[in-house]
Amino acid sequence: MTPKILPTLAAALATSLACPAARATTSCSFTSVVGVAFGSYDVFSLSPLDTAGSLTFVCSGVGPSDTVVIELSAGGAASFSPRSMASMGASLSYNLYLNAARTAIWGDGTGGTSRYGPVTPVSGVGVTVPVYGRVPAGQNVPIGAYADTITVTILF
Repeated sequence: MTPKILPTLAAALATSLACPAARATTSCSFTSVVGVAFGSYDVFSLSPLDTAGSLTFVCSGVGPSDTVVIELSAGGAASFSPRSMASMGASLSYNLYLNAARTAIWGDGTGGTSRYGPVTPVSGVGVTVPVYGRVPAGQNVPIGAYADTITVTILF
């Protein structure tokens, strides 16, 4: 019997804000960030490992023409497709998506990625946006705690 190799995975989400000077009356901030934690990855599984996290933001002073866009960085990877978690010199490919079908890679709008928005939030009302994660099946990686840090930017 061949043992299962079960690396522990986690993708953390860091946050940042960007506000154009022209919209000084509008302010937005993240009120909650639930990281995408993959748990244990079975290298022998024929199915991808899927999970989800979320971002919650609230804006105040929102005018009728004000919009919000949220971008995610590529993390420690050189590109968005795929992103890569690292552990002791080994890497494990994964990605983050805007939709549950995991067809729209969430990035900064470049390289075939999509951004959340633009949306006009209701002033003072929190908006929760799911972040869908997937580790593709069939990756032969050593046991370890794999991690990556993603910067989340809200543009308003």
